[in-house]
Amino acid sequence: MDDQAAPPSPDSVDPARPLEQARALDPARYIGAQALGFDQREILARNWQVVAPASALASPGDHVVREIGGAPILLVRSGEGVLNGFLNICRHRAGPLALCDGKGAKRLRCAYHGWAYDLDGQLRTAPEMQTAEGFDVSGIALERIEVEVWGGMVFARIGSGPAFADVMAGMDEIVGPDQLDGLRHHHSRLYDVACNWKVYVDNYLEGYHLPFVHPDLTQVVSYPDYTTELARHWSLQRSPIDAETDAYAAGEALYFFIYPNTMLNILPGRMQTNRVVPDGPDRCRVEFDFYYAPGNTDRADADDAFSDSVQEEDRLICEHVQKGLASGAYQPGRLSPAQEAGVWHWQNLLREAYANSG
Repeated sequence: MDDQAAPPSPDSVDPARPLEQARALDPARYIGAQALGFDQREILARNWQVVAPASALASPGDHVVREIGGAPILLVRSGEGVLNGFLNICRHRAGPLALCDGKGAKRLRCAYHGWAYDLDGQLRTAPEMQTAEGFDVSGIALERIEVEVWGGMVFARIGSGPAFADVMAGMDEIVGPDQLDGLRHHHSRLYDVACNWKVYVDNYLEGYHLPFVHPDLTQVVSYPDYTTELARHWSLQRSPIDAETDAYAAGEALYFFIYPNTMLNILPGRMQTNRVVPDGPDRCRVEFDFYYAPGNTDRADADDAFSDSVQEEDRLICEHVQKGLASGAYQPGRLSPAQEAGVWHWQNLLREAYANSG
C-alpha cells in the first residue's frame, strides 16, 4: 500500500507485516456500529479480562455486576464457597438479577418479575406461573460464563477462546500471583474517554508519546531505558523509576497488557488494573482498581491525583486521534520499530481476529 492509497474499508485486506515494515491498523476498524459490533462479539466476549478484585467476592452471597462484550454479567460466591459467573439475564424476559454490587445475598431475584434463583443459578421460584403448561423450575437455570482467579483478581469471559493458562503463560516468571496476592484492593475509579476503545489501548501500548504528552510522568520513568517484551497473548513495557515521588516508589515499573483490554500496572508496593470497556463506537470507559501492599496506602491520595493528571492528558490526545481517524483523511502510517512493538503486536492480534471471521 503506498501513501496515496484510498482509505480502506471495513472489508479490506489489512495484512500483518514484519515490525520493520509495519503500518497502523485500518482506520475503518475504529468507526461505526458495525466495527464495534464485531469487536464486542468476536474479540471482547471471547477473551479473558479482569473484571473485579477477588476480595469483593470473599463471602457467600457477595456479588458484582459488570459487562463483557456488551452483555451484562454477574459474579457471585455460593454458599459452598464456589465462585460462579452468569449472564445477568433472567431466563424469563431478560430482566437483571442484580442491579449493583452487593454483599451476603441469599438468592438472586430478578428485578423485573421476581423470578428467584439460588446462588448456583438454579431457578427456585417463579411467581404466577402455576397455569403455564409443562413449566418446571428444575429445568431452568442462569447461563454460566467462565471465571478464573489469579493474583487476587477475578478474570472472566463469555465465549470460547484460548485457555486461561495459555493466556497467562510466562507471566508467573516475571511477577507471580503469590507476589500479587500480598496486595490488597483499596479503591476504584472510572474514567470516560470520547474515543473508540482501541484508540485507548493503542495509546497505552507505547511510551513513544511520553515526552510529548506526559511531561510529569517522563520525569519519573526512564524513557531512554523503556523496553517492550512480547508473548503470545500479552506484552510488557518495562521502565526503571528514576525518581521517588509521593505516588511512585523507586524501583521498576511493569506495564502488562493482556489481550484484548486488560492492563496491569505493577510498581513497588502497589498495582493498578485497568479494563477498557466500549460505551459506543466512539466512547469508552476505563475501570481502574488500585491495590496496595499493607502499610503502603498512604500513597493513595497522591496516586489518585497523579492518575487523574495522566488520564486527562491521555483523554485529550485520544479524543483528538479519534477525530483524525474518523475524518476520512487519514491513511495508516508507519510504526516505529523501536517504540511501537507493543502496538504492532496487539494490532496483529486484532488482524488475526478479523481474518478468522471469514
